[in-house]
Amino acid sequence: MITVRNLVKTIRHEAHTVEIIRDITFEIPDRQFTAIMGPSGSGKSTLLGLMAGLDWPTSGQIEIDGVDITQLNEDQMAALRGRKLGFVFQAYHLVPTLTAIENVMLPMEMLGDERDGAFPRAEHLLKSVGLHDRSAHYPTQLSGGEQQRVALARAFMMRPSILFADEPTGNLDSTNGKHVLELLWELNKTEGTTLILVTHDETLASRADRRIVLSDGRIVLDARDSQ
Repeated sequence: MITVRNLVKTIRHEAHTVEIIRDITFEIPDRQFTAIMGPSGSGKSTLLGLMAGLDWPTSGQIEIDGVDITQLNEDQMAALRGRKLGFVFQAYHLVPTLTAIENVMLPMEMLGDERDGAFPRAEHLLKSVGLHDRSAHYPTQLSGGEQQRVALARAFMMRPSILFADEPTGNLDSTNGKHVLELLWELNKTEGTTLILVTHDETLASRADRRIVLSDGRIVLDARDSQ
């Protein structure tokens, strides 16, 4: 599903060039749950952003389902993101003037697809994250855990081939964090989505099929679940 070849990302900082990602190569197959770990500053969020087409590498290739995204222009990349990729971040990024169900429906409505199918799909997803009775509530009327569950439902609205999650439990207490983890794992299985998760949390990473650990922009461990 994702192939990364000789990926390099550098930035200029004053008079110096800083290497954030240093010649990384790996593949992630379809439907795999991969956790990307490492200390702060190791490059894990940068790597996620590059794979998601939210940032551009200095050199190297990133293929998603056989398409080299480093060769796409902004419009082509936006179209690919809209139809193949889902995102969940530490901040919930809900639209405050929209209800929970309207936030979930938003990706489909923005693409102008299947308007008749948007509402039942959103209802199903809100029910799957335990918020069917909160569908008419606005983000300010929801707790942090509930907002993240709405964001999770929205991420699956377009049935993405790949879901990128960057510290999705970082703003949540342990109870809500565990709930969101269970939902991510369950939706990964039921929706057949490839899940790539950046986290510091060993509990989150323990549920993954594979763990990639970065240090100073390099892969220092690539371990698969032996069970």
